[in-house]
Amino acid sequence: MRILIIHTFYQGPGGEDTVFKQESELLAIDHDVETLTFQNKKGWKGALQTLFSFWNIAAAYRVRKCINNFKPQVVHIHNTHYASGPIIIRTIHKLGVPLIMTLHNFRILCPSAILYHGHQLFLSSLKENFPWTAIKKKVLDGSTVKTFVLALNYWFHRRIGTWNMVDRYIALSSFAKKLFIDSTLHVPAQKFTIKPNFTFPIKDTIDAQEDYFIYIGRLTEEKGIVNLLKAFSKTDSKIIIIGDGPLKQTVVGTANRHANIKYMGFRTRDEILPLVEKAEALLVPSVWFEGMPMTILEAFSVGTPVIGSDIGALSELIIPDKTGLLFNPQSVDNMLKTVQQWKNYSIKEKYNIRQTTKEFYFSNFTPEENKKKLLEIYNEAIEDNIKRS
Repeated sequence: MRILIIHTFYQGPGGEDTVFKQESELLAIDHDVETLTFQNKKGWKGALQTLFSFWNIAAAYRVRKCINNFKPQVVHIHNTHYASGPIIIRTIHKLGVPLIMTLHNFRILCPSAILYHGHQLFLSSLKENFPWTAIKKKVLDGSTVKTFVLALNYWFHRRIGTWNMVDRYIALSSFAKKLFIDSTLHVPAQKFTIKPNFTFPIKDTIDAQEDYFIYIGRLTEEKGIVNLLKAFSKTDSKIIIIGDGPLKQTVVGTANRHANIKYMGFRTRDEILPLVEKAEALLVPSVWFEGMPMTILEAFSVGTPVIGSDIGALSELIIPDKTGLLFNPQSVDNMLKTVQQWKNYSIKEKYNIRQTTKEFYFSNFTPEENKKKLLEIYNEAIEDNIKRS
């Protein structure tokens, strides 16, 4: 199959970039794959990209040229924000090529992209035809202007039917799929399908576990790092924290005051996985709707259970006493109680959960399963396109 995969890179690296790279390389093993990428820029160049994202003729030209030269059977978009813009969807549709788009976040529903603002979930945009509340609350970078410009862009393309030109949307979980279907986006439910992310298994495994928990991720409020620090400041249980972000100094300060909290800064995947495998469990205390955290899938791949928030897609991934435990992310005491619950389990109980966790990974999140599901989605989109012709 001839597959064109399009992606727009943010200014800094992120999980979407990893998924784009992994899926492209996976499909290229036995398919003819071409990639077309755009890059978001900073400063006045970035401001111009944002303005042109309403109707980026240059991006549309690049896409049209690539399709005419490569002649793909299907096109898969990961991100259009903001260097390419939604116009490329219209270009692909006009050329008659089946189009798939992965929804890594909620940006087409709300300018916040993460449905979180002001220290709490922000869901107003899901029921508004135009996100006035989001604009009033300045959900994008605390700016009325930025929020309005992005809201107007996505509303404009909603009004002219751009989002309905996608043949298949990939949601990362059933929870996310339902949010999109129930929103004011008004895209037919049959256009949405579920395909989780994947991660590669590791070759070598470690049998022995050590007496610590681990957190890996951005050090930001929505990731729940504040409550995590509060919880482990009240216990002797050990935790390793890996990552970077705006709350780094808060983490460093807390770690300096509490010997059981160890901050290790940024680490590569090769450095992280052995630490995850030896940990009691991975902690995911997010207070917002996560998409499909790669850290969870990597933990599952090495048989490490996840103790995480009972919210959004996490409730689908973390099955109590099967792949981990769930807690109320707003309650420090409940987080502590759940951590202690895990520590009280017998060696045999922990071993059984680790085995179930690894089985869950091999049944759902391997490269083989991902490729199989992707090709099924591509073929469905191709068949639908033929029927319309």
